[in-house]
Amino acid sequence: MKFTSLLLSALFLFLLPSVCPAATDAADATPTARGLTPIDWVIVALYGASTIALGLYYSRKQENTEEYFVGSGHMNPLLIGVSLFATLLSTISYLSFPGEALGKGPVYLTQLIAFPLIFYVVGYILLPVYMRQRVTSAYELLEANLGLSIRLLGAGLFIVLRLVWMSLLVYLTAKAISVMLGIGEEWIPLIVLATGFVAVIYTSLGGLQAVVITDAMQCALLYGGALLVLVTVTYDYGGFGWFPTGWHANWDTQPILPTDPSTRVTMIGSILSVTFWYIATSGGDQTSVQRFMATTDAKAARRAFATQLIVAVIVLVTLGLVGVALLGYFEANPSQLPPGMSLKENADEIFPRFIAFHLPPGISGLVVAAMFAAAMSSIDSGVNSITAVVMTDLMDRFGRRPDTEKKHVLWARCLAFGIGAAVVIGSSFMDRIPGNITAVTNKTANLLTTPIFCLFFFALFVPFAKPAGVWVGAICGTTTAVLIAFSGPIFGVHPETGLDPISFQWIAPAAVLVNISTGAIVSWLLPSRSNDEPTV
Repeated sequence: MKFTSLLLSALFLFLLPSVCPAATDAADATPTARGLTPIDWVIVALYGASTIALGLYYSRKQENTEEYFVGSGHMNPLLIGVSLFATLLSTISYLSFPGEALGKGPVYLTQLIAFPLIFYVVGYILLPVYMRQRVTSAYELLEANLGLSIRLLGAGLFIVLRLVWMSLLVYLTAKAISVMLGIGEEWIPLIVLATGFVAVIYTSLGGLQAVVITDAMQCALLYGGALLVLVTVTYDYGGFGWFPTGWHANWDTQPILPTDPSTRVTMIGSILSVTFWYIATSGGDQTSVQRFMATTDAKAARRAFATQLIVAVIVLVTLGLVGVALLGYFEANPSQLPPGMSLKENADEIFPRFIAFHLPPGISGLVVAAMFAAAMSSIDSGVNSITAVVMTDLMDRFGRRPDTEKKHVLWARCLAFGIGAAVVIGSSFMDRIPGNITAVTNKTANLLTTPIFCLFFFALFVPFAKPAGVWVGAICGTTTAVLIAFSGPIFGVHPETGLDPISFQWIAPAAVLVNISTGAIVSWLLPSRSNDEPTV
């Protein structure tokens, strides 16, 4: 049965181009177009098969859910750090950073200035508190200090967040691959099925250990793919002449300070946005907390987080250079773009198109494997984390735990497979949200990140916090995030620029400010809790 699953997965990926005959036609329509060759698809198929084989290998070593969800708490911090990075830098980021640098401008790279502060806050303030309490689900900490309702609120918000996030990244991956194949968007559901099928199979079988090991493989492919594109462009261009010497005409105005709230991207906005996002994700997202718990102590967790940030700097700078390089390449060779494709309007599609139609055979397959890798690294982590939350915070908490550990692991695997199926279905609704990849991501996948973190802030760092006050803060903070994210449809876009009244960069800072202030005020005004209520 296991061998059959492995063979079917490889066959499904290998046959994908053969059931999409339009890909060949589209390639022939452009003089320089080639598309993916059989050797490229063999490489992609081998990659998919190897990840499932790894899941099968680790499935034989699991005897309880502790091994399944946190790897027994003794995993290598360097691997954990790479896994953290690979999880958070999904296909969304892999596509959005080159597209943003190409079509909007490179100011987003100033977010790297915030990394030292982020490391200090997470490494020396949050992690020592978290690592003193060994838990499978991060939301167990919420019940101990603020009661069951806050634990369920945190778990529920996380499940919604990750389901939306995974649905979005699966959809964007499928859309990018459809560009590579030169086929219509009607083929996206089939591509979604192929990507989700492989990721869910090895995740549901192998647990966190398989997830972390494959994340390391995927990170190497992801970075290698970007580096290959950069090297290829530089070679074809005859050097580094693609590097701009001034602000390019294709880029938006991106000032240091915003001239008004609708300014799409600013330097200060980028720094604040990424600071709040990293701290909130590290301190409130089960995907991150689960990996920290897989290390031995706070020192090891801190090393894992440092590894994550170091890898992030290297890869983000490389992806930014890829975007700038592609801008220079296609500006010098405009005939290489198909009719109707613009460097400004179709910036997110330039990177995947170059992969499929301009890289040598074999190299294209490696980079497409990197695309699958980036998607699967996020799917596997999200599925495993949601499974841990549902099993721990809902089923186990309310006495629905099976009578044996073997059954418990089996339930976890079945649940992981069901969650993956829900993601595949949910991805069909992601095309209804307007904007480029960067904007859509902030408006959807990151919408609930800060409200979840604020629950932990109240539970661990606010001694007078009360459940009712925390609920009020969560409602107000989430409402603020929604109003900013969808300010355009709600209040109308700017009449001249077409931008939202408030940029997506202010979602996280504003939501945290409103959440903590309203929650603290209400908690302060409410009477003190009785002795039988949970306390900090």
